[in-house]
Amino acid sequence: MKVTPDIIREEFIGTNGAVTNSPHAGYLGICGEVLDETRNTFTIQQDGATKCVVKDQAVFQFQFSDGTVVEIDGKLLVGKPEDRLKKTMKRLW
Repeated sequence: MKVTPDIIREEFIGTNGAVTNSPHAGYLGICGEVLDETRNTFTIQQDGATKCVVKDQAVFQFQFSDGTVVEIDGKLLVGKPEDRLKKTMKRLW
């Protein structure tokens, strides 16, 4: 998978996700399979328990099925999954 600004249009349900940085200390270290996504949250299954993480309060690392690993600021992912398809991103590099 080629990593471009269009990565925010990908489907995150079913991928492995981890919280790598957050001002909320309780979110740090949460990792596992992404079970659900709403407008403002990801639900991640960790060791049999489900954890709900607010998107704009964390930086996420996702590993896709082809082995690609990306780190994305959750503020870029806020919004309904179906509405993210309409978003455009300026290329920063």
